[in-house]
Amino acid sequence: MEVTKSEARPREEVGVGYAERVFRRIQEIIDDTGGQAGALIRVLQQAQGLIGYLPVPVLKTISRDLKVPISEVYGIVSFYHFFTMVPKGKHVIQVCMGTSCYVKRGQRILDALKKDLGLEPEEITPDGKFSLETVRCLGCYGLSPVMAIGSDVHSKVKASKLKDILDSYQ
Repeated sequence: MEVTKSEARPREEVGVGYAERVFRRIQEIIDDTGGQAGALIRVLQQAQGLIGYLPVPVLKTISRDLKVPISEVYGIVSFYHFFTMVPKGKHVIQVCMGTSCYVKRGQRILDALKKDLGLEPEEITPDGKFSLETVRCLGCYGLSPVMAIGSDVHSKVKASKLKDILDSYQ
């Protein structure tokens, strides 16, 4: 069973009963696997799709109910880059720090974002709107420096244009 973005709960709906609903839904996801071997990654993906990240209590529940050692669950979550144990912003900003982007002043882009948003990489703005990450390469060598916001890739980025780019995600 796929978890769609519409099933994920916005932050403002978090409150009394939210955790119970989340854990009930995670149990349904686990039950839907029918005990199939190899269900762990699928369950982790759907749980993350439901709440946006994988907090420790969720990992422990998945470990217990799938009868998979917690060390294996942590191993999978820490190995695959698409899993996260920390909340992410509504818009995830990825700044390329690969060789081509770095040489073409990618660090300047990162420094400007850190200053403008008041964030360090792997942090989230207080309003939950943005989170900041660095990546090794976005595969856009001829367009350096680049950054991605969600699935949108911005090329030949200049620090002076960051405000305009970010404003388009308000």
